[in-house]
Amino acid sequence: MKVNVWDTYVRKNDGTLMHFDILAPIEIIKEETIFQYGDDYLTTKEVQIKSLSTSECRLCHMETAPEEVVTSIQEKGYHIIEIQNCD
Repeated sequence: MKVNVWDTYVRKNDGTLMHFDILAPIEIIKEETIFQYGDDYLTTKEVQIKSLSTSECRLCHMETAPEEVVTSIQEKGYHIIEIQNCD
């Protein structure tokens, strides 16, 4: 499965910068959908922001997803890769 990788940086409630990638099938072209995936993820981390926009989340590149990412996408529509300060 080909996925787009959306590079995302968000300022957490304590002021630290949180970095994660949102992976979604290349067929999903609406930025609003990707932003909603990010907002859903941030809710699970109890990070409160208004909502994601192009200033925090940008399309970075396309790649072929490994099997565990494909499984995650099949279950919820997207996959998150936590990179920095996501705990």
